[in-house]
Amino acid sequence: MQSVLVRPQTAIVRPCGCLNAASAPQFQTQLTAAILSEHHSTVLVDLSQAEALDSAGLMVLVAALRLAQRRSKRLSLCSVSASTRIIFEMTQLDRVFDIFESFTAFELVTA
Repeated sequence: MQSVLVRPQTAIVRPCGCLNAASAPQFQTQLTAAILSEHHSTVLVDLSQAEALDSAGLMVLVAALRLAQRRSKRLSLCSVSASTRIIFEMTQLDRVFDIFESFTAFELVTA
């Protein structure tokens, strides 16, 4: 289950539990809606409640990043656990995504 919070110019998507093949379609729907919304220039995926990430969840994030780039919007990640960060490092996607240590760190940069 994911939650979507809205702040001025920023949509925050906070997935909960495992981001896997079972949850990927719902996660993709929410991310796509947030990116396509005319009310947001930035989408932040807060992974603080995500327990695990598999290839299906990673594919959703990559597709969302491509969509955001095509729409000239910013997609960032925050609060990535150590075990999930390893996945980004192994795939070298940590060089592609803006990844912030915490929501507070994101706010400091975007304020």
